[in-house]
Amino acid sequence: GSPGLPTAVNITWSSINFKTILQWQPKPSDYSYTVEILGQTSNTQKKCIQTTETECDVTDALRNVKETYTAHILSEASSRMDNFEQPPYAISKEFTPYNQTIIGKPEVQNYTQKDSKMNIVFKDPLTPYMFPNGSFKSVRDIFKNDLEYKLYYWKDQSSGKKEATTKSNKFEINVENTKNYCFYIQAIIPSRRNNRAGQESMVLCTSVGRSILDEYGTEVFIIIAVIAVSVLTLAIVLPVVLCKRKRAKPAREKQPLNVA
Repeated sequence: GSPGLPTAVNITWSSINFKTILQWQPKPSDYSYTVEILGQTSNTQKKCIQTTETECDVTDALRNVKETYTAHILSEASSRMDNFEQPPYAISKEFTPYNQTIIGKPEVQNYTQKDSKMNIVFKDPLTPYMFPNGSFKSVRDIFKNDLEYKLYYWKDQSSGKKEATTKSNKFEINVENTKNYCFYIQAIIPSRRNNRAGQESMVLCTSVGRSILDEYGTEVFIIIAVIAVSVLTLAIVLPVVLCKRKRAKPAREKQPLNVA
């Protein structure tokens, strides 16, 4: 090959919800990189041909998510004179998307606490892969029964956490009806040895007996304040205007008539 060209080092796979980026070093100077993705059964696919970047989105080349892949990162001279020689390359570690992609944050759509029940509804994270109709597949469409979610919840201002698990997209749990609760959710893939837990959703808290201000935020407070100021202003200005009109009326009546 071209023994003078540096080969890639520090090759890493970065994958969330099956969107997979291959990264490496160093930044090339007078050469470029080409990525080859090799599967156990699928044909070799070339990605990011003659790129001067040090990362490559290889999501499309990993559609068989249960297959194990390796990447060859070729270092190619800028001048293609030695076209017949195999360029030097570095080999990545193996990567199996089904076992190694990280599951992203679930999105909480709705949560309510009424009496002694707390209900939470949430959405599965989407993947970059699509159905024939153009809609995106969710992580549930790929993992199916292998996917479950864990809820961690606790009384507000308390540190003692409780857990609940579901295979659906909702939780219904018993709570104390006078206490506020905080919670977060994360996906779990029980069949995995590593990377079993996904990213945690944002922490949300319930509010028992919410006031109008809690329910609708500062916007309502501002509107009420504006109305109050308007009413107060009207209460001050209106008597003054009426008083001026009363004074002006007798003055007009006293004026003599113009005699031709």
